[in-house]
Amino acid sequence: MKAGGVAVVAAPDTRNVRERAFRLGGAWPSGLTPHQARELRVRPSPAKPSTGRSAASYGVPVEWRLLDGVPEALVRELLAGARRRKYARREVLFHEGDPASSVHLLDRGKVAIRVTTPLGDVAMLDVLVAGDILGEMALLSPASRRSATAIALERTETLVVDGDRFADVRAQHPSAGELLMRLLARRVQELNDRLLEALYVPADARLLRRLLQLADTYGDEIPLTQEDLAGLAGATRGTVNRVLRREEERGALSLKRGCVTVLDRPALARRAR
Repeated sequence: MKAGGVAVVAAPDTRNVRERAFRLGGAWPSGLTPHQARELRVRPSPAKPSTGRSAASYGVPVEWRLLDGVPEALVRELLAGARRRKYARREVLFHEGDPASSVHLLDRGKVAIRVTTPLGDVAMLDVLVAGDILGEMALLSPASRRSATAIALERTETLVVDGDRFADVRAQHPSAGELLMRLLARRVQELNDRLLEALYVPADARLLRRLLQLADTYGDEIPLTQEDLAGLAGATRGTVNRVLRREEERGALSLKRGCVTVLDRPALARRAR
């Protein structure tokens, strides 16, 4: 976490210690031992202007947009006790119904948010990327439960802030409530947008919109199943298959098992209006 000219660094992975040091913008002593690497905690770094709060000190220039504008001292204190967690592809960050005891700041990778329907089906609601925050319900009440399951779609890393830690910081810094309001306001806006779309936008157009959004996230090759796309678009599996086959015939995309490749974004965008 960069703040006030100092980069606060988690204990380096000794296998990649030189590469991480290089990314931090400094030469690394050739004789550094694993023990010395574990002892390293703080390294001076020149301050740089930023449009958000960055995880560059961890080797990845991530910007958590919702932390932009939050007082520097508050951010430093909030992340001081954050724990770095690593997840393999398809590993679960948390399950629907679990106690909501922490919030995750997504630093690397992609995470699917899934829920179980009353009929027992599993639907994907969203795909989060580096810079997003998930599990913020933990900041509202110590008795809250996870409303969805979060699964890593690829190798993923997060910074985990305990809800109790946030409560302590909020007690000392009343301005921390602003961060919580931002999180809630974003969720409410997202829900409003999805509700209006579900009510007034045909399923075919909703699917094409999701494809364009996913292409911005993944590039032209989207490694998601048709079941995943159905959940994201709020459509049936049959509707998704029909629309994808039609667009394939038009030359706008190509299909293979578990993957959709976008070939003509402008054409999809015209039909998604």
